[in-house]
Amino acid sequence: MKKSKEYKISSTLFYVSAVLFYLAAIINIVGGNNTSIGIVWLCLGSTFLCLGSLFLKKSKENMEKEEK
Repeated sequence: MKKSKEYKISSTLFYVSAVLFYLAAIINIVGGNNTSIGIVWLCLGSTFLCLGSLFLKKSKENMEKEEK
């Protein structure tokens, strides 16, 4: 139970950080200061979004194992 809870907290934090990276990307791209940095922030946001889904999947797998 503890391990699946840790994975769930980690996935939530990855999702929150992905949103923050996306906001930084929008600010850089729309602001027009440096669009290449905006693209980097966008890629980082996508990476953290994938990591969040991976940890959420691990959390669900651990919960299924514990039920058996």
